[in-house]
Amino acid sequence: MTRLSVRDLAVARGGRRVAEGIGFDLDAGQALILRGPNGIGKTTLLRTVAGLQPPVQGTVTADPDAIAYAGHADGLKSALTVAENLAFWSQVFGGPGPGAALAALDLGRLSDRPAAMLSAGQKRRLGLARLLVTGRPVWVLDEPTVSLDTASVALFAAVIRAHLGGGGSALMATHIDLALPEARVLDLGPHRAGDGGPTGPGRTRAPAGFDEAFA
Repeated sequence: MTRLSVRDLAVARGGRRVAEGIGFDLDAGQALILRGPNGIGKTTLLRTVAGLQPPVQGTVTADPDAIAYAGHADGLKSALTVAENLAFWSQVFGGPGPGAALAALDLGRLSDRPAAMLSAGQKRRLGLARLLVTGRPVWVLDEPTVSLDTASVALFAAVIRAHLGGGGSALMATHIDLALPEARVLDLGPHRAGDGGPTGPGRTRAPAGFDEAFA
C-alpha cells in the first residue's frame, strides 16, 4: 500500500529553487532517509511534503490526514505537564491517549512535570512522543535525534521500528544510523537545483507565526 507518492518535485527556500527532479514512493512499513550536505534542501523537501509550503513544480500525493510532521522545534506548551501536553495533542488529532507514548519514550516518571522544567533531551523526547498520539501513519521527521543521548536514540529507534512494523511509514532527514533494515536512502546531492534562481512571482511562504514544529 503506497502511503506517499512524490513525482518530479522541485522545492524552494526563501524564493530560490534548491532541489529538483525528486521522485519516490513510500509504502506501508517503509522508511526513507534523506541524506546530503547542509543546505541541499532536506528541510525544505520535508516541509513541502508535509504541506507547509507549496512545491515549485511536481506533485505530492498523500492523504493530508495521514501525515504527522515533527520539525526542529519541540512545539511544547511550557505551562502544561508532560502528560497534559500529550493529552492536548491527542485531542487535537483524535488519536490514542498518552499512556503508550509515555512508556515508549521513558517519560512516565516525568508525566507530572511541567514542560518548562525539562532538559533539552527530555523536551525532545516529549516532542517525539507526540507522534504516537496522532494516530497518523506517515511520519515526516526533520533531524529527530537532535539533543538526544545514546540511550534516548535507542528508544526512538525502537519507536520507529514498532511504527514500521505496524504498517506505518517514515520519511526523515537524519545523519544517525537508526539500524532500520526497512530503510532506503535518498541522496539529494544529485538533485541540487542547477541555478538556484528565483521561483518566480507565484512563490509563497508559510504564514507568519505558523507553528512549524508539528503539523
